[in-house]
Order: sequence, then C-alpha cells, then structure tokens
Amino acid sequence: MGRLDNKVIVITGGARGQGAAEADLAAAEGAKVIVTDVLDEAGAAVAERVGGDYHRLDVTSTAGWREVVQAVTTSHGRIDGLVNNAGIFRSGGVLDSDVDTFQLIQQVNQVGVFNGLTECAPVMKANGGGSIVNISSVAGLRGMGALAYSASKWAVRGMTKVAARELAPHQVRVNSVHPGLIETEMLHQVAGGATEALSAMIPLGRTAEASEVAEVVIFLLSDAASYMTGSELAVDGGMTV
Repeated sequence: MGRLDNKVIVITGGARGQGAAEADLAAAEGAKVIVTDVLDEAGAAVAERVGGDYHRLDVTSTAGWREVVQAVTTSHGRIDGLVNNAGIFRSGGVLDSDVDTFQLIQQVNQVGVFNGLTECAPVMKANGGGSIVNISSVAGLRGMGALAYSASKWAVRGMTKVAARELAPHQVRVNSVHPGLIETEMLHQVAGGATEALSAMIPLGRTAEASEVAEVVIFLLSDAASYMTGSELAVDGGMTV
C-alpha cells in the first residue's frame, strides 16, 4: 500500500524542479496527481509520466483557480491534498529593488498561495478534511535572500499559521515546508557560479536533491502526519540551526 492511496493531490508549479519531484513521488505512493503550471509542454509531460492530469494554471488568477478546482472535482469528486509549490525568484535588496519586481514576486509567491488556500479549502471542508502544504523557504525563517522573495516567503509562513488554526475544526491540516539549497534551476539562478561556496556553508556540507523535499511533502500529505498542522519544517541541511 502507498502512503497516498486513492488521494487526489493538486500540485502547482509541477512542470519541473521540486514540483515535478513531488508529482513523481505522490504518484508512486498511490495518489491521483493533478499537475498544474504555465509551462504546458513540460507540465503535460510530467502528468503523462505519472498517470495524472495536467491543467494550465496561472496561480495569480482567481478565475483560473476556480476553473481548475471545478475540473478536478467534476472528474474526481474531491481534492484531498494541495501543494502550493509554484514560485519565482528575483534578486535585489533594499538598495537595488524596484516596486514592480516586488509586486510581481508577491503576486506569484504570496497571492498564488492565497488563491490555492481560498479555492481548495472549501472543497476539503465539504469532503471532511484534507492536507495543504505550502512551500516557503529558508528565506521565510531567517533574514536571508532577496528582499521581495523573502517578504513573499515570510507571508506564506504567516498565512499557513492562520489557515491552520481556522481550518483545524474542519480536519483540514495546513503546514509549511522551508527548503534550503535544492538542486533545481532556481538554485543556479540564485547562486550563479557560487553553488560550491554556498554548499560549504551548509552544516551537512551539500545541497539537496528535489526528491528530498518531496519526501517531506508527501509525509505531510499522508495520514502519517494526521496530528500535524501549523508546523514549519526546514529541509535545509542545517542552514537555519
């Protein structure tokens, strides 16, 4: 038996990186996986690989979310789990950021999670429960990273806490995962050519594979985490210790 047998799991940003790794493992654990992204070709390929469905979704669009939720509930009758994984990164600190970039980051990383919460939680409530996993970052635990990105990831952490408390009476669990340096395209965008130097600063001495984050996400989606809500799990090799 798989940890997610017969569960319907929606994953945003599922076309590559952590989202694709989460889709692979969720399917291997018995879930019906709904892959969403704006990268249609790559997203559809992941969905085909895992035997799931693909839906194009711009997470900043409330109407888009409603269309996807309607399609999933029509096809499968319910949503058991949601992974708010979609996110983007832009560099820039206090002295070299602009408001347009700041607002773009908040739209994708913060409003995208807000939309996922508000559109999927009612379905889970009606079905008697569910699990939502919000992907934040180590930049949502400490003062590190770019200003706009950090602001968005702290917001995800805060929304997780509020949602966990509000939805607990309905048996909907909400937790956040805070990855550190994970081997994805975003890591090399952030680190440039300094990945090796950054790795040397991690207590475990290495970056992580996306599958290592996926293991934590699948745990939170599963019944093994049935008494966990409002938790924040750092998957960072000790960066925030």
